[in-house]
Amino acid sequence: MQMLRSPPLLAQAWLDDVFAAKAVGKGGIVRRAVRDVEREMGRDVFVGEVRKRGFHLIECGGQFIVICNAGQMHVIC
Repeated sequence: MQMLRSPPLLAQAWLDDVFAAKAVGKGGIVRRAVRDVEREMGRDVFVGEVRKRGFHLIECGGQFIVICNAGQMHVIC
């Protein structure tokens, strides 16, 4: 397993903004373009941050969708 470093200061500020959204506190979803994530901090760091919070992450159509809830997830279709 690869060790992930903490994101640099500017990337950390961007990440803090993502997870400061009201939807996060309500167990909702946040969505970010994959290209933005890769530009701001890199895919591996973002995935690590989502895992650290116990959330779920889906990639579809050039978007990352973070389900800000640690509950069991079922993909219906």
